[in-house]
Amino acid sequence: MEKTELRIVAGTLKGRRLQCFVHPDMRPTPQMVREALFSILGNAIPGRMFYDIFAGTGIIGIEAISRGASDARLIEMNAKQVTDIQKNVDRFGIAERVQVLRADVYRWAERWVPIARSGPVNLFFSPPFADLDPVKLEAFLGMVKSLMEKAPEETVLTIQAEDGFPTESLPGKAELWDVRKYGRNLLMFYVKDTASEMPVAEEVTEKNVV
Repeated sequence: MEKTELRIVAGTLKGRRLQCFVHPDMRPTPQMVREALFSILGNAIPGRMFYDIFAGTGIIGIEAISRGASDARLIEMNAKQVTDIQKNVDRFGIAERVQVLRADVYRWAERWVPIARSGPVNLFFSPPFADLDPVKLEAFLGMVKSLMEKAPEETVLTIQAEDGFPTESLPGKAELWDVRKYGRNLLMFYVKDTASEMPVAEEVTEKNVV
């Protein structure tokens, strides 16, 4: 395990740093990719619930709160990661809006039911390397499909992965997924309400990330 710091890019917590430990199997989202993610989501963040699935360091869910998400649910199996996330949530004074759940993501997904009348939400998936192995990939894509089917209309699903991810196997119609590439990282967006369109954001590069 290696100790590191991650900086919140924007919002009410801008500049605050998360202290956390990472291990070789984790894929912490690079700052450039986080900036791109939230720039593209834009107005789909404020006032909506945000689910950070495979939360890892918790940086995505916490930044969603910083940028105006009404609430966040951070789902993570690793006990050490859960403890670190909760410490940062408490330190930032956002515990009333963030629930950190220690759970197997796949079992959690089986039981998940959207909160009544909550409206559209954000579902963000950043699976660890092991879950993108060909042996486990089918289960991961099946979980995404299940949550897609249960989610309210206009929900945005986002998957972060890396080069080699089989985008042709994404659930739903392939042409409805918006795939963006940032170095070796991929961001894949799907709006359940197909009449809606993802906002077109300025392309984010390393040069314009502060």
